[in-house]
Formats: sequence, C-alpha cells, structure tokens
Amino acid sequence: MIGKQIVKYGIVGLISTIIHISIAFLLVYFIDESAFYSNVLGFICAFLFSYLSHSKFVFYSNLSLDKVSKFFLVQFISLLLAIAFANLAEGLNPYLKVLFVALILPLIAFMVHKVWTFAEHEKSRRTPKPSWIKR
Repeated sequence: MIGKQIVKYGIVGLISTIIHISIAFLLVYFIDESAFYSNVLGFICAFLFSYLSHSKFVFYSNLSLDKVSKFFLVQFISLLLAIAFANLAEGLNPYLKVLFVALILPLIAFMVHKVWTFAEHEKSRRTPKPSWIKR
C-alpha cells in the first residue's frame, strides 16, 4: 500500500514541478522578464494543484484549512532544508546534493505528510478489526 502511495506522491510532485516551470516560463516570455513574480505565480499554481491532488489522489483526504496550513508548512520547511543543505554541504559532490534534494527531501516530506498533515485520515483508513475480535 505505501509503495503505491509513494509512486502517486512522486507523480503528483512531478506534475506540480512541470506546472510551476511551465507557468513561470510562459509569464517570463509573454508578460514580464521578472523571474521573481513568474516563480511566485508558478509556485502558487503548483502548490494548489499539489495540495488538491495529494489530498484526493494520494491520501484520499478531505480538504481543510488545517490541512492546507500543515501542507504549506511542510513544503516550506522542505525548501528551507534544501537551501540549508546546499549551503552547509559546500564541499560535497554537487551531484550528491542534487540527489539529496530531489530524492531524499521528498521522501521525508511524504512521511511527514502521512503521519502529520493527513494523519487523522490515515488512521481511519486502517482496516477495522472484525466484530468478533474483542477490542
């Protein structure tokens, strides 16, 4: 079960990245060369897609202000960790840094979302015990 969930999480993350890049590139090309504003709008669109898709497609959870706040916090902390890791690991091979940021941080974020952001829903998805087993 968790294997399928991680694959779905990765697919949603990949699509979110494509959305972010596509919107940012289009805005830079057609409207304004400012990478800042283009990235902000790209991030917002990708974040909304990501939250909605992870909620419905990966964790099968209802939408709520509490969950979107937690989701944003986890994503923001992941960004800060990526920046910190890149700065602290100056002497490390750059390919290893990229792999860490691209593979390890998303796995950590997945686990945090599973046990915190969508924890209430994850508990209710567990298979209930048959009625003949005492609780």
